[in-house]
Amino acid sequence: MPRKKPFSNKQKKKQLQVKRDRKRGDTGSGPNSRNASVERGGERQSDTSDSETTDVRRINQQPSGRESRHDPNRFRLHFERESKEDVEKGKKLAREKVLQPISDKELEINIDDIFPSDKGLGFPQRPAWSYEMTRENLLRKEEKSYREYLDNLHAKNAPGSLSHFEHNLETWRQLWRVLEMSDIILLIVDIRHPVLQFPPTVYHYITGDLQKQVILVLNKADLCPPPLVIAWKHYLTSQFPHLHIVCFTSHPGQPYSTVLQKKRMRKKADWSHAGGPLDILKACQEITAGRVDLSSWEQKIKRDAVAEQLDGERPDEGAESVLMEHHTDRAMDMGNLSQELYKDGVLTLGCIGFPNVGKSSVLNSLVARKVVSVSRTPGHTKYFQTYYLTPTVKLCDCPGLVFPSLVNKQLQILAGIYPVSQLQEPYSSVGYLCARTPFLSVLKLRHPSLMDNKPHQRNEGSESLDWTAWDVCDAWAERRGYKTAKAARNDVYRAANSLLRLAIDGRLCLCLRPPGYSCLREHWENHPDLSEIIALQGRTAAEGDVDRDDDDDDGESSTEPEEERDRDADDDEDGDDEDEGHGQPRQKEDKPSGFTVNMYNVLRENECE
Repeated sequence: MPRKKPFSNKQKKKQLQVKRDRKRGDTGSGPNSRNASVERGGERQSDTSDSETTDVRRINQQPSGRESRHDPNRFRLHFERESKEDVEKGKKLAREKVLQPISDKELEINIDDIFPSDKGLGFPQRPAWSYEMTRENLLRKEEKSYREYLDNLHAKNAPGSLSHFEHNLETWRQLWRVLEMSDIILLIVDIRHPVLQFPPTVYHYITGDLQKQVILVLNKADLCPPPLVIAWKHYLTSQFPHLHIVCFTSHPGQPYSTVLQKKRMRKKADWSHAGGPLDILKACQEITAGRVDLSSWEQKIKRDAVAEQLDGERPDEGAESVLMEHHTDRAMDMGNLSQELYKDGVLTLGCIGFPNVGKSSVLNSLVARKVVSVSRTPGHTKYFQTYYLTPTVKLCDCPGLVFPSLVNKQLQILAGIYPVSQLQEPYSSVGYLCARTPFLSVLKLRHPSLMDNKPHQRNEGSESLDWTAWDVCDAWAERRGYKTAKAARNDVYRAANSLLRLAIDGRLCLCLRPPGYSCLREHWENHPDLSEIIALQGRTAAEGDVDRDDDDDDGESSTEPEEERDRDADDDEDGDDEDEGHGQPRQKEDKPSGFTVNMYNVLRENECE
């Protein structure tokens, strides 16, 4: 019997690493790498990022089979990579810079500061084409036009001045298809920072070049104080007089009861509770002016409302099925040149916007059932999807796109456009957040220098001490029990990610304000439309008054029993947190104030069975 060839532990580790890389679909240069096997089916897929001019980081890697014909990473996010020097500089600044609270005036933000007209901050537009062109010629023309757009953009803006923005042409192509096939565009923004996500060039292109109408949907209205919602609505109306503006929330009356609560949907996860679908219907009726029969849509909204009132019956039980359309790549590339609106008597609504503004949630709420997967992970929707709401109304969900702007990158991260788990240096964003929120009163942190004191003295003097972003992360790691695996030190990186997730989810809420809000605050707090916004949010007038009084505090700290109950609330990474447990209402539990949580009960129900 021949002697076996020696196989060292080092070789074994390398073999396992290659297997893991292949399973994740990581790119490589060998004959068996992802690059070599992406298109064994023969269809051309081009790398259309601007990797020739800048260092681009491709994130949200998706696993794929070796024999797969289509590349699942075709539409993943492409952002400009931060240099090692910038990362180290951010870490050093987080350790040294003392946090100073900023004034209310500095929370006010003007749309002209984010998208100045003289900086060329447009978006890549599809070049002219005809049916005589071949698919390959069309792709080459689009790639050339895109590179020219990027060259012009970088020429007009100094290095490092631009925010993170999408560098993947494949994702921009999705936007082109949605804009071409839609009759009315629903441009969805987060009410906490709407001007960050409303590029004026897109609005002018749709209303001017395409001759179509835009409905601006101010989503997540329940996360913002009612006076601020009204102020933003009036500010955007003054900037764009012909723009239709609608306030919307998918979860009215379900606020976070504690800072550490995992979901607002624990009581009863139901898309039919949304506030705002009727307002979108009225805006569409005004735009179409009777050219499309929308009575079936109106009847559907009434049916859903009646079904919800009858013993809490879920409207999707026994309801009519939702028809989904599938589009091939070739059909998308050679789209329809026809500019006819409301073709065949069908109204097509296209949902576009930045990542994490809730486009898929709005679509689910309009349908009153879950038809699209939602997640807090930016870039979760990879491919535009089309659904028939009624026989005469069609909905189209577009992947989120980050448009170029001059917004601060830390604020961009807090707005949820960049996956938190992919951040190399999250500490500067934590510092930006803490300078604009009362983090000490909300999080009840103990300064790291007081950790050696006796337990009953640790909170004494924390307010008078200087805090840095690193101190905040260190104190949060200590409070939450985040430790490194080997040395058991406080895991400040995990703590920083946890704080950023709290901000993105709205549990530690940072709301920007329109120009002049501080001076006119009393006017907005007594505005006649205040009761309408409070009703949309699913609150009572008394709750609205409480929010008004606590606007400066931005929330209350959780009690100790509540903190223990939600110990692992923010530990989940990037799962579909709104999908999780959907449709399974939890039983209401009445527990005494001194209730001690069973630490083995962190598993979900029936998980051990």
